Amino acid sequence: MTRIVSGRWKGRTLATPSGSVTRPSSEKMRAALGNALTAATDLDGLTVLDLYAGSGALGLELLSRGAGRLTCVEVDRKALESLRRNVSDLRAGAEVVVVPGKVETVLGQLPAAAFDIVVADPPYALTNDDLRRVLALLVPTLRPGADVVVERAARAGAPPWPPELEPGRGKTYGDTALWYAVLASAPPTDPSAAPPRPRTDPPPPRQHGSAS
Repeated sequence: MTRIVSGRWKGRTLATPSGSVTRPSSEKMRAALGNALTAATDLDGLTVLDLYAGSGALGLELLSRGAGRLTCVEVDRKALESLRRNVSDLRAGAEVVVVPGKVETVLGQLPAAAFDIVVADPPYALTNDDLRRVLALLVPTLRPGADVVVERAARAGAPPWPPELEPGRGKTYGDTALWYAVLASAPPTDPSAAPPRPRTDPPPPRQHGSAS
């Protein structure tokens, strides 16, 4: 069973697609992700992008904790059905945009400097080269100071971050890991981008270890 961990929808159950195409993030990981981001910045009103969204559990967790707007990108039909059901059940239609399609295609269509937080849970089979292309396409959509979090197999190691993203910490949870990065400055292609949002803490140093 997949439930929202904290915030206004705490304890609400989320529908998840059947089969093995999608891999719902564990409750422990979603709690860790939400706690880390709320410790680093005030989520109130921030815009979130959830890539490879599946049921939307990662993005909806952040919306529950105070984020203001969520865009979910997913291509699998069954996952989209679960995602749309969750948005409907939570009555979050005014706050959530569901975009069906491949991540690589959708990223090229999103507005510049639009997102404060990005969470991405790509398939474990996605290669480093493919992930590198996705992250490069992501950069122009980020606001200065944006947080990017990638969930992937622990054995795969840190994502191939583009130079615009400053790596933060990485932490493993069994066979899965969360990796954090921050866009330290405005993308060079968008000099008129909004100024960086304030952070309550500097990005934590990179560390790698097992969760307690």
